[in-house]
Amino acid sequence: MTHQISAFFTAADAVSHQYVQVDGKRIHCAVMGDGPPVLLVPGWPQTWFTWRHIMKSLAQAGYTAIAVDPPGTGDSDRPAHGYDTGAVARVLHCLMEQLGHTVYQVIGHDIGMWVAYAMASDYPDAIRRLVLTEAVIPGLAPAPPIFVPPEDNIFLWHFLFNQLHDLPEALITGRERAYLSFMFDKWSHRRDRVAADVYIDAYSSPGALRAGFAYYRAIPETIRQNLERSKTPLCMPTLAIGAEHATRDAPLVTMRDNASDLTGVIIPDCGHFVTEECHEAFSEHVLAFLSPQG
Repeated sequence: MTHQISAFFTAADAVSHQYVQVDGKRIHCAVMGDGPPVLLVPGWPQTWFTWRHIMKSLAQAGYTAIAVDPPGTGDSDRPAHGYDTGAVARVLHCLMEQLGHTVYQVIGHDIGMWVAYAMASDYPDAIRRLVLTEAVIPGLAPAPPIFVPPEDNIFLWHFLFNQLHDLPEALITGRERAYLSFMFDKWSHRRDRVAADVYIDAYSSPGALRAGFAYYRAIPETIRQNLERSKTPLCMPTLAIGAEHATRDAPLVTMRDNASDLTGVIIPDCGHFVTEECHEAFSEHVLAFLSPQG
């Protein structure tokens, strides 16, 4: 579905695709704008393209938007190991340094919220402001329940399934569209705004399922790290954004004891894929929060 990507950006948008080597692995990012850098970290099962609207808003407001494909995602390499949030945070911080940004701001969605929190905790001198949206963080939030009605478990059941070894790949390979369409259909409120075909295409490529599931399989290590990180609350200004028809105030509640300068907001009439479904409202909140000084 590369035509959908190329059709969205025009030559006037001046989007550049850069590939940076970190520890011998290629990391892809799309860069747009000129000004203080803002790193955009997507979640599962998406790629950098979920930030397309936010990139334009940031660039128009005088920022450099850097939408990354984290390791294993999109056009980045898919290593066999290194999917705990500490490892991914280090890779993305090295990426920003190689791009020439020693100080920057970060926005993370879904699993990207896990990674963004780890980056802010592990590299507090580098990250000036932090936006976290549409997730809870393993080790900071209680483990999800099991014995609940299916309608109450729609956002949680995959945590257990995706952690299983081998079985998910065996069941889903060749049926990626059915599996991922279920997520996009059930988790969204404004489904027509979500570029699901782009992501289904990306996760149908060789190795992509395994790499996506690896983030879930690394949850025990991520929890171990986060129990240590939680001993020192974040000091930088932090904005937690939830969506009315998805996590609501869960991002704020998750960070309440873990960030000393915390603001929360819930975007109405919106589902989980907030950067696409309600990108106008999301951009408004983000631009009001970010610092023009970087």
